[in-house]
Amino acid sequence: MMVLGVSSVRAQEPPTPAKETEQMKAVPDMDHSQMDHSKMDHGAAPPPDPATLSDPGADSGMNHGSMQGGSAPPDARDPHAYSGGYTLDPARPLRMADEHNFHSLLVDRFERVRTRDNSSTEYDLQAWFGRNYDRVVLKAEGEADDGRIEDAHTELLWGHAVAAYWDTQVGVRYDSGKNPDRKWLAFGIQGLAPYWFEVDATAYVGESGRTALRLEAEYELLLTQKLVLQPRIEANFYGKRDAQRELGSGLSDLVLGLRLRYEIRREFAPYIGIERSGEFGGTADFARADGERTKETRFVAGLRFWF
Repeated sequence: MMVLGVSSVRAQEPPTPAKETEQMKAVPDMDHSQMDHSKMDHGAAPPPDPATLSDPGADSGMNHGSMQGGSAPPDARDPHAYSGGYTLDPARPLRMADEHNFHSLLVDRFERVRTRDNSSTEYDLQAWFGRNYDRVVLKAEGEADDGRIEDAHTELLWGHAVAAYWDTQVGVRYDSGKNPDRKWLAFGIQGLAPYWFEVDATAYVGESGRTALRLEAEYELLLTQKLVLQPRIEANFYGKRDAQRELGSGLSDLVLGLRLRYEIRREFAPYIGIERSGEFGGTADFARADGERTKETRFVAGLRFWF
């Protein structure tokens, strides 16, 4: 009984590679000449037609030869059938949307300002010409009193888009008015911040080591489809005292405004509003020396338009 048990265990052992080689040698070579292939079914599909192999599209009725530069078939669709009469002019090649030049003029504020002691006219406009990524920008704002320009700031900038809704700007600024003129180099950024705040921040470098910074932000709150409430804040800083223009160093002036406009059309809207303005530091000292108020409330009425 023990001998039988050992033999059963050895029969179940896996063959070793040496044994596999010996078993393969033991198998006699197969003689395929003795096989009758005529009685074997290699499949129901008939053998391919040599003519079909030479022309793969023959069975589908397609003539691929005509697609290799030959004449169009008689039933080919007219490529201009749905163009509305427009055809491609070889002399004027197609251009992408960002390859066209556009322009715009926005007069954001053109208003009459009434204070306790005086009335004046102020303007604030921006115009540009160019493409989506690069454009020439003109900014101008100022104040006129009795038909004379009291104070004006004009900037000519080159704007370049660096992100969605954001442009960097570099150029020059020219200050004029009743005080001596000043020239500046300008570097800034302008765009639409999160939550739809329009932001404009520009730094300036002038002659004799003068520096300045201007910050402006505004928001448009749609009360109705045509009635828009526009809060606005503007602040100006100067790095150096300029007695000829009656400016002190640090925060020079701050303006908080609120305007309510009615858009007769999107491009044309009259408005009314109120502002609170103040002068600070050395600038306020110059104002007091001239007998002027350093803080005042101003009522405004004007027109905003663009095209």
